[in-house]
Amino acid sequence: MISNNVAVIILAFNEELHLERAIRSVQQFSSCVYIVDSYSTDRTKEIAGRLGAKFVQRAFVNQAEQFNWALDNLDISADWIMRLDADEVVEPDLAKRIVSELPSLNDDIVGVNFSRKHVFMGRWIKHGGRFPLYMVRLWRRGCGRVEERWMDEHVVVRGGRIVYMQGGFADVNLKDLSYFVDKHNSYATREAIEVIIRKYELFSFREDSVDGSLSGQARVKRFVKDNIYSKIPFGLSSLGYFLFRYIVQLGFLDGRQGLIYHFLQGYWYRFLVGAKVVELEAAINDIPGKSEMIAELSRITGHNLLSGHRCL
Repeated sequence: MISNNVAVIILAFNEELHLERAIRSVQQFSSCVYIVDSYSTDRTKEIAGRLGAKFVQRAFVNQAEQFNWALDNLDISADWIMRLDADEVVEPDLAKRIVSELPSLNDDIVGVNFSRKHVFMGRWIKHGGRFPLYMVRLWRRGCGRVEERWMDEHVVVRGGRIVYMQGGFADVNLKDLSYFVDKHNSYATREAIEVIIRKYELFSFREDSVDGSLSGQARVKRFVKDNIYSKIPFGLSSLGYFLFRYIVQLGFLDGRQGLIYHFLQGYWYRFLVGAKVVELEAAINDIPGKSEMIAELSRITGHNLLSGHRCL
């Protein structure tokens, strides 16, 4: 029996390398696949059309703002909604579980956790705290939104319980290391923006951005990051984080690919975020008003900070 009652939303920009794989991985259980595209210049639109996905285009601000726009504006009638990145794959065993188990879930269950595995340079990164990564990616329509954050945003659900569904769910990006570095450089800018926004209270946030209904793992990580990691000078915290992942959490068992991954993602990226926070703080240090701070941050970073936010 096919549940055929899940709408899958994929945000995309120049994803011709991954998109067909992602769409085909959800066809067994999805009633409709929506591609929300940020004006791709490759074959993304052609692939989406050929596979029967609904295709819309909209200028991109950040992941949370784009996805919440999709929730508010797409004509979704399915009972369940799934968030899927273009470079992610729902593996056959998980697809079968969704087909067989989703229709029988109790009404008080509003969210489903998956455990995502990350494949880097062809190797599944199993250590360093990178597996399993539990995240809510499937929820009842009307019960979930994405946190209003520039980076490290999660789906939050309300109105019931979250359960775990076992099965393969993988992030397998096929692009090269230069893409990985460029992407994380962009991520570092967005995370530095998020740090500055929260530190200087530049915006008010909608109630649905509160993290009370995250997965348990995400709540713990958020607490440690906000209350311990962020209090330590970034030169020490980034090094300590890498050593913790690589030695204590056995990241060295992931081989050569693991060394590259844990160093870049666990040390270089965290150090880069800290450095960008220092740079942005210096730029706004002598600016008296919040509106002027927001304008200057928008100018420096190239991101429109006013999109999707309300000024205090």
